[in-house]
Amino acid sequence: MTDLKAALHAEALAAGFAKMRICRPDAVPELPARLARFLEDGRHGQMAWMAERTHWRANPAALWPEARAVILLADLYTPEADPLAALERTDCGTISVYAQNRDYHDVVKKRLKRVGRWLLDAAQGKERKFANFRGRNFEISAPAEIKVFVDTAPVMEKPLAAAAGLGWQGKHTNLLSRDLGNWFFLGAIFTTLDLAPDAPETGHCGSCTACLDVCPTDAFPAPYQLDARRCISYLTIEHKGPVDPDLRGKMGNRIYGCDDCLAVCPWNKFAQAATELRYSARPDLQSPDLATLAGLDDAAFRARFSGSPIKRIGRDRFVRNVLYAIGNSGSPRLRAVAQGLVDDPDAAVADAARWAVEQLT
Repeated sequence: MTDLKAALHAEALAAGFAKMRICRPDAVPELPARLARFLEDGRHGQMAWMAERTHWRANPAALWPEARAVILLADLYTPEADPLAALERTDCGTISVYAQNRDYHDVVKKRLKRVGRWLLDAAQGKERKFANFRGRNFEISAPAEIKVFVDTAPVMEKPLAAAAGLGWQGKHTNLLSRDLGNWFFLGAIFTTLDLAPDAPETGHCGSCTACLDVCPTDAFPAPYQLDARRCISYLTIEHKGPVDPDLRGKMGNRIYGCDDCLAVCPWNKFAQAATELRYSARPDLQSPDLATLAGLDDAAFRARFSGSPIKRIGRDRFVRNVLYAIGNSGSPRLRAVAQGLVDDPDAAVADAARWAVEQLT
């Protein structure tokens, strides 16, 4: 198993992952209590799916009782430029770095399946030569099964990744790594193979509060706690209907997601460059023109965001976000754009258009 784990690590890197670590499914016994407090406080907002199947979400060992190990992998999407610079172009929209090209779910899952197939082949007793592992041959006859997950199942990847030693959850609740920064996706492979776990990582945030201080909407009630109801990523992606008027002005020109707390983290000085071209920003999604986006109908929206994670929120919610950005732009030329949508069939879009007109009057 030691040889298998080492060769698995080499295969993970060859597949494009930047880092791999392993933990037991029951490595985070405090998960049920943490999740229960979050839900009891209502901090999940409209994300009803977080309150569903909590017996699985809070206990990875219950999700698949036969699993003996969880393989956590990091996939880099480090931006080439400072994401905060886009916030200064107020007549343009700002889209979160991770959503400026292909949907990462598809990319990461494909890589996970490649690594998983490799692991199954090795575990089925097929002799293979691992050229990246000192040219050694070895054989293992234990039967094995796997399940792969990328944000689409009741799996709390971040606590598991911290327990595996992939990094630690920072004060912004995202995962940090001393050698990767915080610009990376997480993927998980559950397996029945009894692979040795790695040591958990400890926190290294110290007295730094940069991520907490930069948040435009004060979404962090305390370090290591997030109230999603105030988070711009939640408001622009998950929240249905009109956004609280008290929060609209704080959203600036962020029309899909928010990177502020990630962008200011000092650990990013150690971040490695991303190598996956499908994560490189599309030119048309870097500071796109708000007037153009506001004019999208459903068909044009779907065509423009084909293959993008933005597509899943639909035209109405996206244009609603664009109108909030128009209202925050301070640009008189955009008033007519907003005025043209005050009678939009979607109530939230029409409400956002009226609000934008008021802000620009």
